[in-house]
Amino acid sequence: MATTTLLQNPTVSVGANDLTDQCTAATFTRVIEQLEKTAFGSTNRSYTAGLENSTITLTLYQSFASTETYDYLKSIVGTSTNVVIKATSAATSSTNPQFTLTGCYLESLPLITGSYGQLSTIDLSFVGGSYSVATS
Repeated sequence: MATTTLLQNPTVSVGANDLTDQCTAATFTRVIEQLEKTAFGSTNRSYTAGLENSTITLTLYQSFASTETYDYLKSIVGTSTNVVIKATSAATSSTNPQFTLTGCYLESLPLITGSYGQLSTIDLSFVGGSYSVATS
């Protein structure tokens, strides 16, 4: 029987800042770009691995309080940083791996997103960088 992971107390940090208490969703997608290597006379297309271009998308509550979401993120937009995600706050292990995107780029920072009477959230996309996973 297959085992699934229940996200209980996941952790998210961007740079040296723990944003776990502001994060409501996280998606880490590992992408290896495809390069076509189809030759003349082929009857089907064929591909090979190109450069890695992984992405982390975070949904965060937007807070303008000191040392909260905006206060930290305003200084890293347009720069490279590291993002670390774990499914639970338990120790890193083979059943709770720590996924890291090192040197990923934050291109844009939404400032205001929301509707009247609702909490404001923002979606951030960190792209590129080097993927790694730790199990101990």
